[in-house]
Amino acid sequence: MVKRKNLIDWVIQNRVVSHVLFWLTLFIILPLLAILNDGSLEKTVVSRLGYLPAQLLASYFLVYYQVPKLLFKRKYFQFGLSFIVSVYVFLVISKVWSMYLPKFLLPKYFAPESLISVLEDPFHLAVSYFPAVYVYVFLMFMTKAFKDRFEERHQLEVLQKEKANTELKFLKAQTNPHFLFNTLNNLYYLTLERSEMASEVVLKLSGMLDYMLYQCKDDEVPVKKEIALIQDYIDLESLRYGNKLTLNFTHKLHSPNVMIAPLILISFVENAFKHGASTTLNNTSIQIELTTSEDRLYFKVVNTLPPNKKHDTENETHTGIGFSNSQRQLELNYKSNYDLKSTKTDHEFEVSLSINLK
Repeated sequence: MVKRKNLIDWVIQNRVVSHVLFWLTLFIILPLLAILNDGSLEKTVVSRLGYLPAQLLASYFLVYYQVPKLLFKRKYFQFGLSFIVSVYVFLVISKVWSMYLPKFLLPKYFAPESLISVLEDPFHLAVSYFPAVYVYVFLMFMTKAFKDRFEERHQLEVLQKEKANTELKFLKAQTNPHFLFNTLNNLYYLTLERSEMASEVVLKLSGMLDYMLYQCKDDEVPVKKEIALIQDYIDLESLRYGNKLTLNFTHKLHSPNVMIAPLILISFVENAFKHGASTTLNNTSIQIELTTSEDRLYFKVVNTLPPNKKHDTENETHTGIGFSNSQRQLELNYKSNYDLKSTKTDHEFEVSLSINLK
């Protein structure tokens, strides 16, 4: 199905191929229908060849000059006059060519007339030759209109896709300095305390940045890599908070190679620390759960709230760089195939995410 669609797209976008196929199709199909009526193959072919020059000239003159240069530019009088004159000229060409072509191909059908008699009988031209010539012209016009509409939509889709890809790259790039800023703050705190854990933080940070900068260029990554990233981040934060923090990260996967868009989940974990552990000196709790089935991923983060943040945590969480970044990435990657919810009580804040992986 995909190959067939690609072939159709290629034919429509290739001007020479699409024009050749158009005229071959009309030249073959319509004469075949005519043969069924009069039963003469040679007469039908010669007749169609007699109309062909006028059909080609009239079609391309209307489609590529009269309509775009006159009609679409609201030069209605010029268009009307041009159309009437061109119809007469092309019908004369059709009549003359149809009259003299049999002289060389089928002499028995040759019935000469003087050019003066042809020019003096526009009514006969209109009745006998206008349908034969301008049915093709109008078919050409409708085909061109359809092709232009298709190319316009295709170009719009390409532009929208390029815009989405550019925005995704920007969001991924934004995640890196945002995460780095938070972690460097932690490292700074440890260096002030002259903690021996600072070297461990640098090592873990190096590994995380390597993943975020060089391994997240694909549209999707195995979820096990995202789990490793979250675990490293948790380890870094745990070094800072120590016994002050109670944290539980559980994950249950039906397959470790489930594919997911990168750097979406980590921002929700960052927010849990930012609006939970980092805002109080009291004990705080963060619970993180990740499960997958064959077609869905479930992710939940729950953090306790400090007393002085009960009323504004929800607003802060929803307007933070990390949360809005992840939300936008979800929209670009999964469109309507995800469900993101948040719930706040007096004591805790919960974010739950469900993604349809199919």
